[in-house]
Amino acid sequence: MSAKLRVAGIAASLAALTILILLVARPSLDPARIKPLVLVIGAWVAFGCAAWLLRKVTVRLAVGLILAGGIAVQVAALSGPPQNSSDLYRYIWDGRVQAAGIDPYLYAPGDAGVVALRNHFLWPSTRPGTGPGHYGGCVKKNRPSAVDPAYSLVVGCTMVNRPGVPTVYPPVAEAYFLAVQLAAPGDDSTTPVQAAAAAFAMLTTVILLFGLRGLGKDPRLAALWAWCPTVALEAGQNGHVDVVAVTLTLMALLLLARARTEGRTVLGGVLLGLAIATKVTPVLVVPAVLRRGWLLISASAVAAISLVYAPHVMAVGRKILGFLPGYLKQEGYSTGNGFSVIGLFVHGKLATAAAVVILGVIAMAIIRFGDPGQPWRGGVLMTAAALAVCTPRFQWYAILLVMLVALDGRPEWLAIAAGGYLSSHIQLRIGGINIYDPRLLGYGGGAAIVAACAVVRYLLTRRRFAGTSVGAGSAPDATEHVIEPAAVFAPPAVTVTIGADGAPAFAAAADSASHE
Repeated sequence: MSAKLRVAGIAASLAALTILILLVARPSLDPARIKPLVLVIGAWVAFGCAAWLLRKVTVRLAVGLILAGGIAVQVAALSGPPQNSSDLYRYIWDGRVQAAGIDPYLYAPGDAGVVALRNHFLWPSTRPGTGPGHYGGCVKKNRPSAVDPAYSLVVGCTMVNRPGVPTVYPPVAEAYFLAVQLAAPGDDSTTPVQAAAAAFAMLTTVILLFGLRGLGKDPRLAALWAWCPTVALEAGQNGHVDVVAVTLTLMALLLLARARTEGRTVLGGVLLGLAIATKVTPVLVVPAVLRRGWLLISASAVAAISLVYAPHVMAVGRKILGFLPGYLKQEGYSTGNGFSVIGLFVHGKLATAAAVVILGVIAMAIIRFGDPGQPWRGGVLMTAAALAVCTPRFQWYAILLVMLVALDGRPEWLAIAAGGYLSSHIQLRIGGINIYDPRLLGYGGGAAIVAACAVVRYLLTRRRFAGTSVGAGSAPDATEHVIEPAAVFAPPAVTVTIGADGAPAFAAAADSASHE
């Protein structure tokens, strides 16, 4: 395929991706009323085509395409209000509370102590309600909820989710909500939070471009983040604070992967601690970095977390936990009913115990055998395993996995992130077949794809290794033969060494794809 045709294909794929994201963000522009899930599937297909075609584009041109495409999908995503999450309205409320000088953990939105902070945007009392737990709707007074009592028994009609309980978000996230509120105090819309999340998504793209080059990896891998539908929909569209945690995690990993001094190790640990104090999910990369210096990293991370929590603990005491215990119960993790894949085999408390054992064993294996110079590799495994085991209903939890995949370079892991969009449905009908557990299909199917690709990679590696061994013979002096990948996203290169004793050894080689 010629270079011009390849670039034209990328442009067409990105245009299709942008249009599909726009239709998800603004359903009124879709005369055919295509279901959102169909649009999302189409977006993943367009993303895959664009990323595949980018493999052989020169890096200089690829960087421009990555940035332009990333900006385009984020702008399209933030062009409309959130469509499948109400978390952003809680962010806005928490920001307003803090701007008024009130600790966000002190009151629930429905409490009398913060009635004066309500406005028509977040509490549109004249707007008809759509029922508790329905995104984009309102909650009526004394209208009970079978899903979550926290949604009911509040005065008036509100866009804020769980108005009956305190916030669940950690302190760094709360500081971010306050910063956005102070930056746009008079803007009664979702745009400031969406724009801030989109900006963090683009900042992550830029850090990836520089970071991948600094690591000797191909900067074109940044497209796996910049163009991914999960990033567009969960950053620019739904404005999730998870993207801030991802940015901090990325900076921590880049520092710790090449840390040669105690100062860099401590700084990496601090950044990782701040990421965890933004959203808990970055704790999943901790096993992958501990071999770099477990004492320094642990101490610095714990110190950073303690420092940001301290003012709130002094102000509200035990209320600092917010809705976290209730959230774990609501999602079925404390009772063992929230694990769809494990639920095929065991149930109840035994399922919870099985989940803890599985994730614990994987974490210990990563700590014991992981490569501290490539912590994203263990991070991918740990994060993907947590998603497949815990099967969360919220697809934005996979945004951390997307960033780790961009660092690691094995795109098949994104199948688990894509599967998250099935999990957000309580029930699903595909081709006339009712899917009663979409979480099992989404995460289980994604894990099956990853396993199949792992087998293919192993077989290809063995075939190449066997061919190199035959060609090398049994020379007495150690010689190296590097098998280069056929493309950027193909199986990794393998360095084969024939030792003096004639025994072969092999290891992953650095990415040697052309950067120009």
